[in-house]
Amino acid sequence: MKNRFAFQPRYYLFWLLFFGLGRALFLGYQHAASAQLPFSTLLGTFGYGLRLDASAAAYVALIPFLLLLIGSLGPRLPVGRLIGAYSAAVGAFLAFLMVADLELYRAWGFRLDDTPLQYLNSPREMAASAGSAPLLLLALLAGLLAGGWWLYRRVVGRLAPLPAWFGRGRAALASLLYAALLIVPLRGGTQQIPVNQSDVYFSPIPFANHAALNAPWNLMSALVLRAAEQPLAPFMPDSTARRLVAGLYPAAVGAPTPPDSSTFILAEPRPNVLFIILESFTAKLVGSVGGEAGVTPTLDSLARTGVLFNHIYAAGDRSQKGLVALLSGYPNQPTTSIIKFPRKTERLPHLCRTLKSAGYHSRYYYGGELAFANMKSYLQTAGYEHLTERADFAAAEQNSKWGAHDGALFGRVLRDLRQTPSPFFVTAFTLSSHEPFDVPMKTRFPGKNEEAMFRNSVYYTDHVLGQFLRAARQQPWYAHTLLVLVADHGHPLPGYSSNQSPGKFQIPLLLAGGALRPESRGRVVSTIGSQTDVVATLLHQLQLPATPYVWSRNLLAAHPVPFAFYTFNNGFGAVSPAGAVAFDNISRHTWERDPTVPDAQVKLGQALEQVSLDDFAKR
Repeated sequence: MKNRFAFQPRYYLFWLLFFGLGRALFLGYQHAASAQLPFSTLLGTFGYGLRLDASAAAYVALIPFLLLLIGSLGPRLPVGRLIGAYSAAVGAFLAFLMVADLELYRAWGFRLDDTPLQYLNSPREMAASAGSAPLLLLALLAGLLAGGWWLYRRVVGRLAPLPAWFGRGRAALASLLYAALLIVPLRGGTQQIPVNQSDVYFSPIPFANHAALNAPWNLMSALVLRAAEQPLAPFMPDSTARRLVAGLYPAAVGAPTPPDSSTFILAEPRPNVLFIILESFTAKLVGSVGGEAGVTPTLDSLARTGVLFNHIYAAGDRSQKGLVALLSGYPNQPTTSIIKFPRKTERLPHLCRTLKSAGYHSRYYYGGELAFANMKSYLQTAGYEHLTERADFAAAEQNSKWGAHDGALFGRVLRDLRQTPSPFFVTAFTLSSHEPFDVPMKTRFPGKNEEAMFRNSVYYTDHVLGQFLRAARQQPWYAHTLLVLVADHGHPLPGYSSNQSPGKFQIPLLLAGGALRPESRGRVVSTIGSQTDVVATLLHQLQLPATPYVWSRNLLAAHPVPFAFYTFNNGFGAVSPAGAVAFDNISRHTWERDPTVPDAQVKLGQALEQVSLDDFAKR
């Protein structure tokens, strides 16, 4: 008879093996796609997928572990039979999900999530997704159930009785310890950020990443995200909303795009592109765009020799939202973020992918963990050739709460660019100016309050950026490089701007570097624009098509329409030459509104939110 105190580890191991069996079944069913993967990548789907499998197994094992705890204190509770019945029911349910996922993936191209819920009112359409394979699926379901039953008997077996010499109090304590140990796999490890889909995205081949996902875990994650979503009641008929949006983003609603010439500022058609995203660099601390003087001397100096856009607004208020807005030209959502849905982000256009088709080599750098907010899955599917994150920096360089400070980040970029072939597209995302604003330098602005610490952190990043650029100018690649410097989002500090205030969302955007034409240097562009407009502006300069980026506009067009749209928690803001307005979706009233803002601007903001959320829902 097996040892009673080995039951919990055996039980947990069974579920890990069961999910591994399901992955093997998935790879076998999708044999045509699996055959295209190298053997090492096939093995990688199991190795990288283990973290989500471990998390899913921990969730499944939680109730039996608690039953064992209760049973250790209550002698008459039939714990063994209860766990057996629970395991059979859960196993059958999970087997059904995994088998249904086989054919749904073949038909839809993505792993099981909450999409089938859209078809509950039309079961014929749901059944049609199974194509002509229902009998085969039933056979596979029976096989998976039989394999799971055999595995359970071999690995778990019956629950052994508690030894007579071992007291119930000690048994309860052991059961409590086993249950507490589940916390680690539940969250996917001891790292700062709980596990998500990004942790299993390991390959530039989408199918390999999909195979590494745990289908039941993916479904539960989608259901939790869906529960957090609050559908927005329409402001107006869809036809009216689309007509209004067509004035700004005609391609987003299928309307013809009027021709418009562009001002070209580059001295060569295919320069290197160094895209630097500056954490929390609010315009309030950048003197060249009207903010405080002396905090960002490097940016202010670049503004005098580059092309400065001084009326740009972030699309949202989080790093992951800014990332999608900048690199995919896609608007943000007021109560969620598209980056949380890998299936949706895989359908977005991406600057890296566009430039790759034009012959660019790519790298992405971040001093923190890319699993944060699902950024890694988004970047992996974008096609970056190299991803550098926290684990790639030496332990001595990780002296920040979030990882490696920006001095280490820029040093790594500088070293790698010496061996990176041209043309390259390199993205570097800073982090030192993120809370808690602890930076490795002598204090520049005295004080221990948040505002002083924030100024110091922004100054530090600007300072090490200057050091990096001085060294970069000595490299042969710099003369053929366009620098794009832009913030991921703004910040309430300094001044504690309100959540919806346009001042919180205004950010700098600067184009600089050796690839600029001499006559373009020192130019200031005052057109009101958004983060989402950066990608189309850049692609027009590179004379590459920006057609897929239907929510992005060329800020250097001869006749740009000055307008910016941003979202905050359950609301939106709209900025035009007439002023700014912020609208609350819950009360359906404006939060803030300049007296010169017409009703038409509020209506346009409502139309943009309505149409963009409809686009998000259909992705």
